[in-house]
Amino acid sequence: MIIIGEKINGAIPAVKAAIAARDAEVIRQRAIAQTQAGAHYLDCAPSTAPEVEYDAMVWLIEQIQAISELPVCIDSPNAKLLARILEEGHVHKPGMVNSVNEEGDKCETIFPLIAGTDWNVLGLTCDKEGIPAQPEKKLEIAKRIIDKADHYGVKLSNLHIDPCVMALATMPSSMKDFEICIQGIHEYAPEVKVTGAISNISFDMPARKYVNANCMAYAIRAGLDSAIMDPCNMDMMGTIYACEALCMKDKSGRKYNRAYRQGKFGVKK
Repeated sequence: MIIIGEKINGAIPAVKAAIAARDAEVIRQRAIAQTQAGAHYLDCAPSTAPEVEYDAMVWLIEQIQAISELPVCIDSPNAKLLARILEEGHVHKPGMVNSVNEEGDKCETIFPLIAGTDWNVLGLTCDKEGIPAQPEKKLEIAKRIIDKADHYGVKLSNLHIDPCVMALATMPSSMKDFEICIQGIHEYAPEVKVTGAISNISFDMPARKYVNANCMAYAIRAGLDSAIMDPCNMDMMGTIYACEALCMKDKSGRKYNRAYRQGKFGVKK
């Protein structure tokens, strides 16, 4: 499971305040914690007003790269801003672009810049009409994104499709729909990875951690490859390691045992 650490996001009050005050220590500590917890990428999402987003993004990237060797996931709904970050070389080594979708020319803006490189990219199954509720429509969008990535020469193994899991409180079939999307994407392009912000499924529900953990296990069984999540959540990390062992994705539970010995789950900190 590829973990995209989500804790450096301006939508989080502590991060929002740190960005405003340019408090490097807050950002660096979050980068360190996620690195030590087992993340593979560190998401960098300013989530600020558009007029200050570029400066905030550059500053956040600087803080992350000063303290962690993990690749950065540059996160913005503004494809032109993401393109500028790529073109100006602020990120020291290939990371991930988060995200593109079928709204406007986002794919056409980003794909030529990362074609033939080791950059990964995340594609959302939405278009100018928003996020469709039906898994069949999500799969149609996913296929268009995959076809465009292939056309521009983006490595399909570097493409992560997020089917935009819906909240169970408003969409009772959300988990089954997520499973349909995971399997449908893999059937269409086996090398493409499927990702998701798992915690979306428990929005507006009590005791959310139980819904999230079971959704993660269900999704891994269906073929989920990566997740946008908090790697410092030891219960969720334990769920991932256990499920991968049970699904025979971790031979003899070796990764499970190693992660436990390293204190990544099963102990209180």
